[in-house]
Amino acid sequence: MSNIRKTGSSDVITRAYLDSLLVEMRHIDSVLPSTEMTLYGKTFKTPVMTAALSHMGNVYPNGMAEMAKGAFDAGAVCFSGMGAMEELDGMIQTGASVVKIIKTYADRDSVFAKIEHAEKSGALAVGMDIDHAFNHNQDYDCIEGMEMRPITIQQLKEYVSATKLPFVVKGVLSRQDARKCAEAGVQGMIISHHNGRLDYAVPPLMILPEILKETEGKIPLFVDCSLQTGMDVFKALALGATACCVGRPLQKRLGESGSEGVKTGIEEITRQLRYTMAMTCSPDLNSIDPSVVRPGSFTW
Repeated sequence: MSNIRKTGSSDVITRAYLDSLLVEMRHIDSVLPSTEMTLYGKTFKTPVMTAALSHMGNVYPNGMAEMAKGAFDAGAVCFSGMGAMEELDGMIQTGASVVKIIKTYADRDSVFAKIEHAEKSGALAVGMDIDHAFNHNQDYDCIEGMEMRPITIQQLKEYVSATKLPFVVKGVLSRQDARKCAEAGVQGMIISHHNGRLDYAVPPLMILPEILKETEGKIPLFVDCSLQTGMDVFKALALGATACCVGRPLQKRLGESGSEGVKTGIEEITRQLRYTMAMTCSPDLNSIDPSVVRPGSFTW
């Protein structure tokens, strides 16, 4: 069984697909590029965002606030996963633009309370992680003593309507879910398999162009899973992403030097992205030609 799971590791497949994508060089008429991004009415220095991490206090003291401060100092968006309301308050107090992602709790009152708190605390956006309803070992997943439930489109519509903030759904990995999210009125989707919630999951960048077509480019699309470098981010942007969530590389930087490590990590990936844009005649994020990325030999 262990060999089967290793063979079908979605992280391994995703990394192999990322590495299989090739990039043309284009030099004539190139300029020094801008990596500025406008999202939900605010302008940021980079499309490199922190992933929706949780429990970073185990990595560095007051880890989530340190992660947020690093993102703020780098001019980036910061996502927040599980955590107490006070933790979210501490993140926002750093000045960071934070997107709060909530689990699909069976106790819907808890969901509405977290949505309300995110809005009152000044979050940039709020959303939901839809891929944690089930567990390998039991019918429904249970996180920190709270049971999960799969979400219906009607419930999603109610959550979207419960706030004035943009609502972002994490865990979209099909045209079907993208269509339902659009119908529910969401204003952002994270294309993600949550680092292998399902073996043999489609790599996010493989399904991304289809989701972009499904949503007609009207909804911001963020990509998660295995992104590590500016080249990874460039490939995602070329294939239709609005911005990209980086997790493990920034978590490592956080553990080494707190907010300063997160800041320098985001800045380093952004520098790599800017260089790749310069080498492909991509003057800004809205001008990256999808045809600059070509499929290569994909094996895993």
